Amino acid sequence: MVKEIERKLPVVHMCTIVPISLTVGANRIVPTIAIPHPLGDPTRTPEEEKALRRSLVERALKALQTEITEQTVFTK
Repeated sequence: MVKEIERKLPVVHMCTIVPISLTVGANRIVPTIAIPHPLGDPTRTPEEEKALRRSLVERALKALQTEITEQTVFTK
Protein backbone atom coordinates (compact mmCIF):
# COMPACT_ATOMS: atom_id res chain seq x y z
CA MET A 1 0.00 0.00 0.00
CA VAL A 2 2.85 2.40 0.85
CA LYS A 3 4.34 1.95 -2.61
CA GLU A 4 1.01 2.77 -4.27
CA ILE A 5 0.62 5.99 -2.28
CA GLU A 6 4.22 6.95 -3.12
CA ARG A 7 3.43 6.69 -6.83
CA LYS A 8 1.08 9.67 -6.47
CA LEU A 9 2.84 11.74 -3.83
CA PRO A 10 5.84 11.42 -1.53
CA VAL A 11 5.11 10.41 2.05
CA VAL A 12 7.11 10.62 5.27
CA HIS A 13 6.47 8.04 7.95
CA MET A 14 7.13 9.59 11.35
CA CYS A 15 7.43 6.76 13.84
CA THR A 16 8.84 5.65 17.16
CA ILE A 17 9.81 2.13 16.08
CA VAL A 18 11.93 2.37 12.94
CA PRO A 19 12.30 -1.42 12.33
CA ILE A 20 8.53 -1.71 11.90
CA SER A 21 8.52 1.11 9.36
CA LEU A 22 11.32 -0.61 7.46
CA THR A 23 9.40 -3.89 7.53
CA VAL A 24 6.20 -2.38 6.13
CA GLY A 25 8.12 -0.71 3.31
CA ALA A 26 8.06 2.96 4.25
CA ASN A 27 10.53 4.87 2.09
CA ARG A 28 11.13 8.09 4.04
CA ILE A 29 11.29 7.49 7.78
CA VAL A 30 11.70 10.11 10.50
CA PRO A 31 12.24 8.70 14.00
CA THR A 32 10.18 10.39 16.70
CA ILE A 33 10.34 10.58 20.51
CA ALA A 34 8.38 7.84 22.32
CA ILE A 35 5.33 5.64 21.82
CA PRO A 36 2.99 7.58 24.14
CA HIS A 37 4.30 10.95 22.88
CA PRO A 38 5.63 10.56 19.33
CA LEU A 39 5.80 14.28 18.58
CA GLY A 40 6.50 15.71 21.99
CA ASP A 41 7.95 15.34 25.45
CA PRO A 42 5.73 16.37 28.35
CA THR A 43 8.75 16.63 30.67
CA ARG A 44 10.05 19.65 28.74
CA THR A 45 8.99 23.25 29.08
CA PRO A 46 6.44 24.47 26.53
CA GLU A 47 9.19 26.39 24.70
CA GLU A 48 11.48 23.35 24.55
CA GLU A 49 8.64 21.13 23.37
CA LYS A 50 7.72 23.60 20.63
CA ALA A 51 11.34 23.62 19.44
CA LEU A 52 11.42 19.81 19.50
CA ARG A 53 8.22 19.54 17.46
CA ARG A 54 9.45 22.14 15.02
CA SER A 55 12.70 20.23 14.46
CA LEU A 56 10.76 17.01 13.76
CA VAL A 57 8.47 18.73 11.26
CA GLU A 58 11.44 20.42 9.57
CA ARG A 59 13.18 17.03 9.30
CA ALA A 60 10.02 15.57 7.72
CA LEU A 61 9.83 18.45 5.22
CA LYS A 62 13.49 17.91 4.32
CA ALA A 63 12.75 14.21 3.81
CA LEU A 64 9.90 15.09 1.43
CA GLN A 65 12.25 17.22 -0.65
CA THR A 66 14.97 14.57 -0.84
CA GLU A 67 15.17 12.26 -3.84
CA ILE A 68 15.69 8.68 -2.68
CA THR A 69 16.25 5.35 -4.38
CA GLU A 70 15.89 3.12 -1.33
CA GLN A 71 14.42 3.19 2.16
CA THR A 72 16.00 6.08 4.06
CA VAL A 73 15.93 6.98 7.75
CA PHE A 74 16.30 10.73 8.31
CA THR A 75 17.95 11.16 11.68
CA LYS A 76 19.26 14.70 11.09
